[in-house]
Amino acid sequence: DPELSDRRELPYRYFTYLSPAHRSQNPAHGSDYGLEPYVMAGDVYTQAPYAGRGGWSWYTGAAAWMHRAAIESLFGLQQTAETLSFEPCLPAAWQRADLTLTREEKTMRFVLLRLITAEALDAVAPTAASVLLPGERLRWTSLAAETHFVIPLIGHDAHSTATKMQ
Repeated sequence: DPELSDRRELPYRYFTYLSPAHRSQNPAHGSDYGLEPYVMAGDVYTQAPYAGRGGWSWYTGAAAWMHRAAIESLFGLQQTAETLSFEPCLPAAWQRADLTLTREEKTMRFVLLRLITAEALDAVAPTAASVLLPGERLRWTSLAAETHFVIPLIGHDAHSTATKMQ
């Protein structure tokens, strides 16, 4: 479905608009930005003569909020006190994305692969990963200290997957 594909690309497109690295790389606007590509700006000026220039860098909470927005919108991570789930919106060009999450001395590694379930399991076989489907709820509080999961992104629609507790 082309419309669904376009909607899934939106989070990444908006991320690139806000990302200092992407903004600095832009051939048309990079020199205007004027900040280091690894520093999140608190604002971007809109009035001449500084239109496009970043400001209030290095001492804002903007970087932490940007990180959270990326994890929640691109990876689709949704957390509660006892559960978590993923409804990813990774850009089509990303074949794989990895996320390691540590909560209460539990380390959970998630590998999102643009493969069907069987191929995804083969790809992460050395880690003995369990399958976690998009939209499926995982009760992380009952997990061992270190766990690995693979999230296959082909053949599963997060909105049609029954939500179940593990």
